[in-house]
Amino acid sequence: MRTIVDLPEQQIERLREMGDRQGLSRAELVRRAVAEYLTRHQGEGCEEAFGLWKRRKVDGLAYQDQLREEWER
Repeated sequence: MRTIVDLPEQQIERLREMGDRQGLSRAELVRRAVAEYLTRHQGEGCEEAFGLWKRRKVDGLAYQDQLREEWER
């Protein structure tokens, strides 16, 4: 799939230099960079969810049941 991305001229030049050194196209370098970024940030934010109810005085299951009762009204 094609995607248009605007990059600063400095980044384009650095990609060209890297591509020349490694024998890779600019598109391949960008694909690899995106893949690496997605791998590094996979699941980001999930850890923040753990323990959210720890300090609350309300039982999580009771709270859930209360919300569901509202749906039936």
